[in-house]
Amino acid sequence: MALLRCDFYSEVLHLSTSMTVILPQQTTTQVGKQNKMAGEKHQTLYLLHGFSDDDTIWTRRTAIERYAAPLGLAVVMPQVHHSFYTDMKYGNKYWTFLTEELPSIARSFFPLSHEREDNFVAGLSMGGYGALKWALNRPEQICAAASLSGVTDIVSHVNKSGREEVFRLIFGDEDIAGTEHDLFSLIEKTHENELKPLLYQCCGTEDFLYEDNIRFKELCDKTNYNLTADFGPGDHEWGYWDKTIQDVLAWLPLKNQ
Repeated sequence: MALLRCDFYSEVLHLSTSMTVILPQQTTTQVGKQNKMAGEKHQTLYLLHGFSDDDTIWTRRTAIERYAAPLGLAVVMPQVHHSFYTDMKYGNKYWTFLTEELPSIARSFFPLSHEREDNFVAGLSMGGYGALKWALNRPEQICAAASLSGVTDIVSHVNKSGREEVFRLIFGDEDIAGTEHDLFSLIEKTHENELKPLLYQCCGTEDFLYEDNIRFKELCDKTNYNLTADFGPGDHEWGYWDKTIQDVLAWLPLKNQ
């Protein structure tokens, strides 16, 4: 595998930003790793960070590079700060950056597939919310999305959070219930659509977001949404996410696996 920290300019954000990227590399003599190339254009996992982190965190806190190596899977990890993957009311357009500019720029730099069936998204906490939001709003771009300890009920999270000023910068004074930001509303609106992403959800039973995640699963069950759910012991911490990202990779509908 090749591991790159890529600094580049974003026309959408009007600033220089970064992404951390893992690219497949076929090797036969590397000790301790089985690397694989799955094709000329790589299947791609967009892997999203949480509220207090950045694009480097997945490589610093987990063994994602080692886990992706035998799969021939590219992993793109962008930087979005405290945006909740949203075009902020008082800030930058991180939703437009994530869903439009980032894939285009990444594909211009690296041999990544543009086909829907080759593109996946996953994330933890705030990133779990971003992953589900992207897939449910743009199912023509993403075929599978995974949330690890995700903020599944953004409406409740905003209302009870102690970070009111942060969310005012993101959403302003708007009531976001029923909007494109509300995952529960998106499930209700899209469950009968012909084009729907596969969804994966996990959350530890000791996690402060556990109850919200249970309610999200119950809604998906009620609407017959294609959701794979995994709940078991665990808290909001990296030991849990290092383990469950391996479950996510095993679940992804990868070719030639």
